[in-house]
Amino acid sequence: MSSTIKGIVAYPITPFDRDTGAFDPKTLHTLLDSMISSGVDAIAPLGSTGESAYLDDAEWESVAWETVDYVDRRVPTVVGVSDLTTAGALRRASIAADAGADAMMILPTSYWHLGEQEIREHVSAVADSVDIPTMIYNNPATTGIDMSPEFLVDLVSTVDGITMIKESTGDITRMNRINELSGGTIPFFNGSNPLALQSFSAGASGWCTAAPCLAPEQVVHFWRLLESGDRSGAGAVFDKIEPLLKVLVSRGLPSTVKAGLEFLGVDAGLPRRPLLPLDDNTRTALSDALSVARGVIVAS
Repeated sequence: MSSTIKGIVAYPITPFDRDTGAFDPKTLHTLLDSMISSGVDAIAPLGSTGESAYLDDAEWESVAWETVDYVDRRVPTVVGVSDLTTAGALRRASIAADAGADAMMILPTSYWHLGEQEIREHVSAVADSVDIPTMIYNNPATTGIDMSPEFLVDLVSTVDGITMIKESTGDITRMNRINELSGGTIPFFNGSNPLALQSFSAGASGWCTAAPCLAPEQVVHFWRLLESGDRSGAGAVFDKIEPLLKVLVSRGLPSTVKAGLEFLGVDAGLPRRPLLPLDDNTRTALSDALSVARGVIVAS
């Protein structure tokens, strides 16, 4: 299996009706149209931003089908299939494949600490269960499970279904090490917003980010400048969007992104409890950073 996914991989939130708390597909459509028309390279529902961990099985399935169906192959879709149990992740992988996802992403997560053999057997079973490529995702800040560059590269090298890596520790040396170990042959994606500029210098194939929910044209503009070799121009754009990127990760992404959308006139509802809406100070910082980021002039 192979994948041609690269560039800006946009992570939508899962919108909820503010009054009932139910999944709101209409607002999801609005968000997807905005990101796709702005030029993002892929859509990745049901990650941390999409509150996957807080959805019941029926909700998760609805979001997966709705997203893939509405995107309708305008860009590739990468569906997050992580679950606490292997059986649950296998079920989600099957749904993602049946829905028509182009790829899936798995983040090992567990109540008990998992050893490398447990991680290997868990992700291998899921990746090999369907015929779409898998992105293995490392995010110890949310899971408490940290996979080394050596282990991640070995997984890609030995498990046919795993073809990509998402590295989200915020440590640029990890990305350099992945690139070194694989000789530049394994696609890896940066999942740490503040490292977006550095990660592409380290050889990253793309940037997995929720920022396009709020400033899609500016994020895409940054990537296109880099892709064209204009690092100076990309750096100037990054300086303008960096404050927004930092505020976004200062709290849980569902809380910050949904507050940002509210500033833009899009009601995506409240983050699911126990997550809480932003405090006043963070809302002010977010509003200021969002104004600066969206003030970047994007050439037509």
